[in-house]
Amino acid sequence: MENKKYSSYAEIESELEILKLEKEIHYQKMLLSIDKTKEAILPSKSASFIGNLYKQVFSGTYGTILRMAIPYLFNWYINRKRGD
Repeated sequence: MENKKYSSYAEIESELEILKLEKEIHYQKMLLSIDKTKEAILPSKSASFIGNLYKQVFSGTYGTILRMAIPYLFNWYINRKRGD
């Protein structure tokens, strides 16, 4: 790195201000990158919406009937005869 020669304290202060701002920009970019990574890793709101919808559908009397009927339908579908 080259040694800079400054002719006044004002030049030094402006250079320090520029470096301080560059440091803050890099810090904010890093925080943004971390937030984007968190959003990519964590389940989205749509996944939680599907979970809530599942809970609503399979609760109560209607849900009990569905929970009893689905295994029978699944077994029927697997054990049905094909193409005779």
